[in-house]
Amino acid sequence: MYTPLDIENKKFAKQMMNGYSVEEVDNFLDELTIDYEKLYKESNESKGKIAELEASLVKYKNLESTLQNTLVMAQSTADEIKKVAKQEADQLIRDAQGSARQQVMELEQQITIKTKELDELKKQFDVYKAKMESLLISQLELIKDVNKD
Repeated sequence: MYTPLDIENKKFAKQMMNGYSVEEVDNFLDELTIDYEKLYKESNESKGKIAELEASLVKYKNLESTLQNTLVMAQSTADEIKKVAKQEADQLIRDAQGSARQQVMELEQQITIKTKELDELKKQFDVYKAKMESLLISQLELIKDVNKD
Protein backbone atom coordinates (compact mmCIF):
# COMPACT_ATOMS: atom_id res chain seq x y z
CA MET A 1 0.00 0.00 0.00
CA TYR A 2 1.28 3.42 -0.90
CA THR A 3 1.84 5.91 1.86
CA PRO A 4 1.02 9.58 1.46
CA LEU A 5 4.76 10.24 1.40
CA ASP A 6 5.19 7.80 -1.53
CA ILE A 7 2.58 9.69 -3.49
CA GLU A 8 4.09 13.05 -2.62
CA ASN A 9 7.59 11.96 -3.67
CA LYS A 10 6.45 10.27 -6.88
CA LYS A 11 8.12 11.86 -9.91
CA PHE A 12 7.16 11.28 -13.48
CA ALA A 13 9.45 11.36 -16.46
CA LYS A 14 8.99 14.48 -18.51
CA GLN A 15 8.10 14.12 -22.10
CA MET A 16 8.68 16.83 -24.57
CA MET A 17 5.73 16.25 -26.74
CA ASN A 18 2.17 15.66 -25.98
CA GLY A 19 2.98 15.10 -22.31
CA TYR A 20 0.95 16.11 -19.38
CA SER A 21 1.25 19.50 -17.86
CA VAL A 22 3.72 19.20 -15.03
CA GLU A 23 1.85 21.81 -13.03
CA GLU A 24 -1.50 20.03 -13.44
CA VAL A 25 0.02 16.68 -12.52
CA ASP A 26 1.71 18.24 -9.45
CA ASN A 27 -1.54 19.95 -8.40
CA PHE A 28 -3.47 16.72 -8.88
CA LEU A 29 -0.87 14.77 -6.91
CA ASP A 30 -1.01 17.39 -4.13
CA GLU A 31 -4.80 17.03 -3.90
CA LEU A 32 -4.52 13.28 -4.13
CA THR A 33 -1.86 13.30 -1.40
CA ILE A 34 -4.12 15.33 0.93
CA ASP A 35 -7.11 13.04 0.37
CA TYR A 36 -5.01 9.91 0.54
CA GLU A 37 -3.32 11.15 3.72
CA LYS A 38 -6.75 11.61 5.34
CA LEU A 39 -7.82 8.13 4.28
CA TYR A 40 -4.48 6.65 5.35
CA LYS A 41 -4.79 8.22 8.83
CA GLU A 42 -8.40 7.08 9.10
CA SER A 43 -7.37 3.59 8.04
CA ASN A 44 -4.59 3.49 10.66
CA GLU A 45 -6.94 4.85 13.33
CA SER A 46 -9.55 2.27 12.34
CA LYS A 47 -6.97 -0.51 12.52
CA GLY A 48 -5.95 0.73 15.96
CA LYS A 49 -9.57 0.83 17.08
CA ILE A 50 -10.18 -2.63 15.64
CA ALA A 51 -7.14 -3.98 17.51
CA GLU A 52 -8.31 -2.25 20.69
CA LEU A 53 -11.85 -3.61 20.26
CA GLU A 54 -10.54 -7.10 19.57
CA ALA A 55 -8.45 -6.90 22.75
CA SER A 56 -11.52 -5.71 24.65
CA LEU A 57 -13.55 -8.51 23.10
CA VAL A 58 -11.00 -11.09 24.28
CA LYS A 59 -11.03 -9.47 27.73
CA TYR A 60 -14.83 -9.55 27.91
CA LYS A 61 -14.99 -13.12 26.63
CA ASN A 62 -12.57 -14.10 29.39
CA LEU A 63 -14.68 -12.16 31.88
CA GLU A 64 -17.82 -13.88 30.57
CA SER A 65 -16.14 -17.27 30.92
CA THR A 66 -15.05 -16.42 34.45
CA LEU A 67 -18.56 -15.25 35.34
CA GLN A 68 -20.08 -18.42 33.89
CA ASN A 69 -17.65 -20.54 35.88
CA THR A 70 -18.44 -18.49 38.98
CA LEU A 71 -22.16 -18.98 38.43
CA VAL A 72 -21.70 -22.71 37.96
CA MET A 73 -19.63 -22.87 41.15
CA ALA A 74 -22.17 -20.74 43.02
CA GLN A 75 -24.98 -22.99 41.82
CA SER A 76 -23.15 -26.15 42.82
CA THR A 77 -22.25 -24.58 46.18
CA ALA A 78 -25.88 -23.58 46.71
CA ASP A 79 -27.00 -27.11 45.79
CA GLU A 80 -24.46 -28.57 48.22
CA ILE A 81 -25.57 -26.19 50.98
CA LYS A 82 -29.21 -27.13 50.37
CA LYS A 83 -28.29 -30.82 50.44
CA VAL A 84 -26.37 -30.44 53.71
CA ALA A 85 -29.17 -28.33 55.22
CA LYS A 86 -31.73 -30.98 54.23
CA GLN A 87 -29.58 -33.70 55.77
CA GLU A 88 -29.20 -31.66 58.97
CA ALA A 89 -32.94 -30.96 59.04
CA ASP A 90 -33.72 -34.65 58.53
CA GLN A 91 -31.28 -35.53 61.31
CA LEU A 92 -32.86 -32.95 63.63
CA ILE A 93 -36.30 -34.38 62.86
CA ARG A 94 -35.09 -37.94 63.52
CA ASP A 95 -33.45 -36.80 66.77
CA ALA A 96 -36.58 -34.93 67.83
CA GLN A 97 -38.77 -37.93 67.00
CA GLY A 98 -36.44 -40.23 68.94
CA SER A 99 -36.42 -37.84 71.88
CA ALA A 100 -40.22 -37.53 71.73
CA ARG A 101 -40.58 -41.34 71.67
CA GLN A 102 -38.21 -41.60 74.63
CA GLN A 103 -40.18 -38.98 76.56
CA VAL A 104 -43.47 -40.72 75.72
CA MET A 105 -42.05 -44.02 76.97
CA GLU A 106 -40.82 -42.35 80.18
CA LEU A 107 -44.22 -40.70 80.70
CA GLU A 108 -46.00 -44.00 80.10
CA GLN A 109 -43.71 -45.65 82.66
CA GLN A 110 -44.43 -42.84 85.13
CA ILE A 111 -48.16 -43.21 84.46
CA THR A 112 -47.89 -46.96 85.02
CA ILE A 113 -45.98 -46.39 88.29
CA LYS A 114 -48.46 -43.73 89.46
CA THR A 115 -51.38 -45.98 88.53
CA LYS A 116 -49.86 -48.80 90.61
CA GLU A 117 -49.27 -46.37 93.49
CA LEU A 118 -52.89 -45.19 93.22
CA ASP A 119 -54.15 -48.79 93.21
CA GLU A 120 -51.96 -49.52 96.26
CA LEU A 121 -53.29 -46.43 98.04
CA LYS A 122 -56.87 -47.45 97.21
CA LYS A 123 -56.20 -50.90 98.69
CA GLN A 124 -54.63 -49.33 101.78
CA PHE A 125 -57.60 -46.99 102.06
CA ASP A 126 -60.00 -49.92 101.76
CA VAL A 127 -58.06 -51.79 104.48
CA TYR A 128 -58.01 -48.68 106.67
CA LYS A 129 -61.72 -48.12 106.05
CA ALA A 130 -62.48 -51.73 106.94
CA LYS A 131 -60.38 -51.43 110.12
CA MET A 132 -62.17 -48.20 111.03
CA GLU A 133 -65.57 -49.75 110.42
CA SER A 134 -64.56 -52.72 112.50
CA LEU A 135 -63.27 -50.43 115.26
CA LEU A 136 -66.43 -48.35 115.15
CA ILE A 137 -68.62 -51.44 115.25
CA SER A 138 -66.66 -52.81 118.18
CA GLN A 139 -66.88 -49.43 119.94
CA LEU A 140 -70.61 -49.32 119.27
CA GLU A 141 -70.97 -52.82 120.72
CA LEU A 142 -69.04 -51.71 123.78
CA ILE A 143 -71.29 -48.73 124.22
CA LYS A 144 -74.36 -50.95 123.87
CA ASP A 145 -72.92 -53.33 126.45
CA VAL A 146 -72.16 -50.46 128.79
CA ASN A 147 -75.69 -49.13 128.42
CA LYS A 148 -77.19 -52.53 129.18
CA ASP A 149 -75.37 -52.71 132.40
